[in-house]
Amino acid sequence: MSFALPLAPGSKAAQPLFDYGLMLCVSALIGLGLVMVASASMPLADRTFGDPLHYLGRHALAIGLAVTGGYAAYWVPIRWWQQARGALFLCGLALLVLVLIPGIGHTANGATRWIPLGPFKLQSSELMKLFAIVYVSGYLVRHREAVMTGLGGFVRPLLLMSLVAVLIMAQPDFGTMAVILATALGLLFLGGVRARYFLTVIVLVSLAFAALVYLEPYRWQRVIAFLSPFDHAFDSGYQLTQSLIAFGRGEWLGVGLGNGIQKQFFLPEPHTDFIAAVIGEELGLVGILGLIAAFAFITARAFGVGARATAEGDIFGGFLAYGIGISIGLQAFVNLGVSLGVLPTKGLTLPFVSYGSNSLILACVSIGILLRIDRDWRRRAIAAGPQKGARWVRV
Repeated sequence: MSFALPLAPGSKAAQPLFDYGLMLCVSALIGLGLVMVASASMPLADRTFGDPLHYLGRHALAIGLAVTGGYAAYWVPIRWWQQARGALFLCGLALLVLVLIPGIGHTANGATRWIPLGPFKLQSSELMKLFAIVYVSGYLVRHREAVMTGLGGFVRPLLLMSLVAVLIMAQPDFGTMAVILATALGLLFLGGVRARYFLTVIVLVSLAFAALVYLEPYRWQRVIAFLSPFDHAFDSGYQLTQSLIAFGRGEWLGVGLGNGIQKQFFLPEPHTDFIAAVIGEELGLVGILGLIAAFAFITARAFGVGARATAEGDIFGGFLAYGIGISIGLQAFVNLGVSLGVLPTKGLTLPFVSYGSNSLILACVSIGILLRIDRDWRRRAIAAGPQKGARWVRV
């Protein structure tokens, strides 16, 4: 949904100030998520709570909070994020430490990732996803020359990201840690780091990830199950085999909304980590291809916003847009890859779609920031006028 509108000579009114295509795509994903969370969670909610609408009501409330957060973020000037980058990063670190203090952090399924705040549970690692992007974007504004010319400028932010990784792994949350590190590395790569430095760090990080997987028995079992899931169909490969069965049942067009079987008795976490499998079973290959296209569109749009902002001198806004695109695109890729058996099993939600208030709220806040960066660029394009070459505008 991207097209160009001509500007008449001297006209400044033809260019809209809002990216309706991006907003429509995100809204469609949120709407799909509401429908699929209802479909996927009703059997589980009925068995667990005696109320088939238990998760649906909570997810609807999360959508309300997420939309409110995204709207609020849209009206926050980008310069505020740049000025607050250090304070936000320190706040994120404090929350990562706080969640590990006995008696404060909430533990579920063997992981301590949440801080109870009444009826709401704050997941500090989700906040750190955004705060890390803000911090690295600000760092690239101040030290881009050092990043491009020397090793020290490249390594310094990675040392802080390593501290973040250690705190998140203490929860443990391997998937979120990997997304944060990969996003930071992606931003530094776009910042112009020398290839030999970048490749060296990539090799070291890959070796560290491999060691973390090998030294933790349950992670190593997931890798073994990933390589031959049906040989471990009743133990470590159970989630993946049930997910693959769901996709197999869906075929081209799916078995129909609400008619899935895997969500009822077999597939664990059908409304969170494996909601893509429910979509694949009920909406088929067409539904999954639609999901992939939507996330590709959002990622491409974010990179387009980043490129335009950077070209006009808004370096912080440009890298912030790049980081949002990398983070959302990468998380969607990992979630879909796990459900399809392309990647080893790892607990990450599908942005905008999965049940989970923290992930949904932070994703919508990120989109609000992205829309604000795009709005600022459009205002500058209007102010420049056709005499600066802005005769065609992208909508």
